[in-house]
Amino acid sequence: MIIGVIGAMREEITPLLEHYKDYETLAFGGNTFYKVALGSKTLIIACSRIGKVHSALTASTMILHFGCERIIFNGVAGGINPSYKIGDLVLASKLCQHDVDITIFGHPFGYFSEGKVFTESDSVLNGLAKAVAKENGINLYEGIVATGDQFIGSKERKEWIKKEFNADAIEMEGASVAVVCDNLNTPLCVIRAISDNAGDEALVSYEEFLESSARVSASLVIKMIEKL
Repeated sequence: MIIGVIGAMREEITPLLEHYKDYETLAFGGNTFYKVALGSKTLIIACSRIGKVHSALTASTMILHFGCERIIFNGVAGGINPSYKIGDLVLASKLCQHDVDITIFGHPFGYFSEGKVFTESDSVLNGLAKAVAKENGINLYEGIVATGDQFIGSKERKEWIKKEFNADAIEMEGASVAVVCDNLNTPLCVIRAISDNAGDEALVSYEEFLESSARVSASLVIKMIEKL
């Protein structure tokens, strides 16, 4: 089995590379991929870079070039759900693109022509994530994740996204990867650790908690890979 693991930033894949230690470095499509041999399993790890275009390109490359049969997106997100605290983990049940707007043609926010507002993640991988979290005493929330090419530092914008999409967390890559995986029939799991509150203090808390939150998310992904 070939498993792809994506993080948008270097901080989000560093815990994985530190854990596996022995890997092959491969350059392709303007990016660097790290190949880890684990017996009958092969991991392809990559830092996609921030944003929907880069993450879609990375996911497509993993599936079409490296032959990945499962994709796990690991990283951090801003919290919208008031129950979430910094460091909490959220599993994306479905994802949407909050910055898509063709409402002038009578469509809802987040809708693309011949597409859909929400893309669901894989129930089997999600079930594994929940089982592993329970087994290891990890509190794992499940909710809707909204994606856009914007860092949300405004309470007003956060509240609009929460109201429009019933979203629980915000980030900049998950939904674009979900669209790629949906179209290429590849199971996807998106796990995010909350690094900020997506409000007026978002940038301060994001910079302070990025690395520690990323390690929380990566620890669950490592345990999942052991079970796959």
